[in-house]
Amino acid sequence: MVSSVSVSHTLSSAMLSLYRLPGAPTAKPPLFPSTSTFTQPTPPAFLFPHSKTLPKPPKFPKSPNALLQWNRKPQLSGETPRVVVVTSGKGGVGKTTTTANIGLSLARLDFSVVAIDADVGLRNLDLLLGLENRVNYTALEVLNGDCRLDQALVRDKRWSNFELLCISKPRSKLPLGFGGKALIWLVDALKSRTEGCPDFILIDCPAGIDAGFITAITPANEAILITTPDITALRDADRVTGLLECDGIRDIKMIVNRVRTDMIKGEDMMSVLDVQEMLGLPLLGAIPEDSEVIRSTNRGYPLVLNKPPTLAGLAFEQAAWRLVEQDTMQAVMVEEEPKRGFFSFFGG
Repeated sequence: MVSSVSVSHTLSSAMLSLYRLPGAPTAKPPLFPSTSTFTQPTPPAFLFPHSKTLPKPPKFPKSPNALLQWNRKPQLSGETPRVVVVTSGKGGVGKTTTTANIGLSLARLDFSVVAIDADVGLRNLDLLLGLENRVNYTALEVLNGDCRLDQALVRDKRWSNFELLCISKPRSKLPLGFGGKALIWLVDALKSRTEGCPDFILIDCPAGIDAGFITAITPANEAILITTPDITALRDADRVTGLLECDGIRDIKMIVNRVRTDMIKGEDMMSVLDVQEMLGLPLLGAIPEDSEVIRSTNRGYPLVLNKPPTLAGLAFEQAAWRLVEQDTMQAVMVEEEPKRGFFSFFGG
């Protein structure tokens, strides 16, 4: 027959094995901690005569919610507002898509952004943002005195620090007096707003190098040149680079859009490194070919808002991050076979 003294001694030994005594070395946490909802019993007070609080179980780090994370907010470099024109010589290379996605990426990073659609006759930025039904006034009506500037600015409902300003309606005719000086006046008015100066002013430039191009680049002090890895786009991009430099814009960075690694492997498409060597511009980002671009365009929902994110959306977010800190990336050469390789578009 087991005595009550031996039972009490056994229980005390079990409790001592469950809880660490004061002054004893800390035990290592188990390799696979239990995830059950079992609650340990409260130890008796005589086991901790000199401790006011009971020991807490070790805390384990939470698993990351996304594969791509930054543990800090990007630091804004340069004087604000930074007036950036998104341009290219050739049409259809992705200027408006880049403006929409980088603009909303900057807004998600807590920067105030105003996007100006400088394409007068063929404006599409409001369609890509899903704001076409909310454009009641344009910049021309502001210049004519028919409305205030804050009435022409369309604030995005998803991110209140992102605003859109259209120059004119698609079917309206641009007056002869509208030019670079009028756009400079609009930018100066945005700088002196009572609610605060925006951090970024993005100007979506029309295609070509005619009067609309000259008007769009006049107030800018930075430029993002959009191109694709084909010879026609590269020739036009090289011509636009010279025009930007003649206008006094020296800070020009390049985004290579619609990159296909399978065609680069088969030597049917120029690599990003080849494009960078031909144009001689710092690389802001490289956007892979993604069928989700067409879906997001038709829905009026930019890529960077997709959940889960796509490869093109992540590339736009990285480009926006580099734009904030005035950073660049480098294309990395990856050798696959002897005497043959391809240049990937991922860089540091």
